Amino acid sequence: MGSVGGGKAAAPAYTLIETAKMNGVDPEAWLTWVLERLPHHKVNRIHELMPWVWTE
Repeated sequence: MGSVGGGKAAAPAYTLIETAKMNGVDPEAWLTWVLERLPHHKVNRIHELMPWVWTE
């Protein structure tokens, strides 16, 4: 990453990508789907956006 700060900034993104892959989900498609819904999604229902719940 080039620096400690860069690594800390990249870690959450890599975690999301690898979690999607571990669940057999295309990370790009899933993240696109999540980012489209996130602004209007209730915080207490965030579990509905997890990759193990998502279906294409």
